[in-house]
Amino acid sequence: MGQDERTLEWIGSSYKDLMELPADVRSFIGFALHFAQHGEQHPAAKVLKGFGGAGVLEVVENDVGGTYRAVYTVKFEEAVFVLHCFQKKSKSGIATPKEDMDVIRARLKVAEALAKEMKNAHPHR
Repeated sequence: MGQDERTLEWIGSSYKDLMELPADVRSFIGFALHFAQHGEQHPAAKVLKGFGGAGVLEVVENDVGGTYRAVYTVKFEEAVFVLHCFQKKSKSGIATPKEDMDVIRARLKVAEALAKEMKNAHPHR
């Protein structure tokens, strides 16, 4: 793994939500986030459509309890921002439900503002 480790920043309730997922799912998502912190992309991480590029990714993991997703962004060099962790409840195919997409969009704006603050606090990064 190539570059220095970037910190993880948890937006909104994403950390609390992750901790409520099954242990095996948490472990898998944590491993994928570790890749992202080192500038790598875990094989299970895919670009989430609807965000104009490769900056927002999701990891999907299945277990006996259902399908779980974690969405994060590597768009900002200051940190890896975890935007949303949730169990997919929709039975309408693989599409991410609109209410979850709305949460992701809102939290991406928060991450953008936080990244700007971090950059201003440490201008020599």
